[in-house]
Amino acid sequence: MPNTEDTHGGRVPARPTDAGDLGRRVAHRRTELGLSRELVAERGGLDPGFLEYLETHPTPVGVGTLTRLADALDTTISDLLGGGHDTPHGRARANARVRLEELDPAACWARLSPGGVGRVVLTAPRGLVALPVNYRVLDATILFRTTENGTLATAADTEVAFEADQLDDVFATGWSVLVNGTLAVVSDEEAVRWFRQHADPSPWAGGTRDTWMRIRPTGISGRIIRPEGPPIVGPA
Repeated sequence: MPNTEDTHGGRVPARPTDAGDLGRRVAHRRTELGLSRELVAERGGLDPGFLEYLETHPTPVGVGTLTRLADALDTTISDLLGGGHDTPHGRARANARVRLEELDPAACWARLSPGGVGRVVLTAPRGLVALPVNYRVLDATILFRTTENGTLATAADTEVAFEADQLDDVFATGWSVLVNGTLAVVSDEEAVRWFRQHADPSPWAGGTRDTWMRIRPTGISGRIIRPEGPPIVGPA
């Protein structure tokens, strides 16, 4: 288990269990965002040489540096550490130093645009279901792939909701975005070929998932829980 120190009334990881894994997660997230090491270092107030060493060598890192890395990479400390992946998010105690804000549509799309995993909420024969999908955003629509005769494909031409979020269990903060819209099968072969080249969601579940689906939004809304003022952390 990682060492911890008590801040914000909760437990804050001071060192990752495997610093090599931390470096790989930092490099993956940086590449995902299309950022150079120099830019990430500048955004986080870090030395570019240190960042390069962190990405290529097992390196102990303090909580202050972890906080700056998470901010620079627009992610969470929890995700960088890879901790808690076998348990649901949100078990941390509430943080008194936060504020809840509504996100405008532009801010909602900015958070969805990198793609990732979200949930499609729809009515199935057994009732309401929420199914996770790997998605991409293109031209203000949600794209994902599924099986030809699966629950999602058979729900084409119905109204659905799509939800994605990010939570930080360290500081009890996060955001969520909800999209309402119509689910449709993408049948145009030229469009499918273009999507494969530029916006392929690459489903983690594997198998044959060659049916492309699109959610055309009729509304979008979101909320964010922000920390108030600078975070209170222990020594780096």
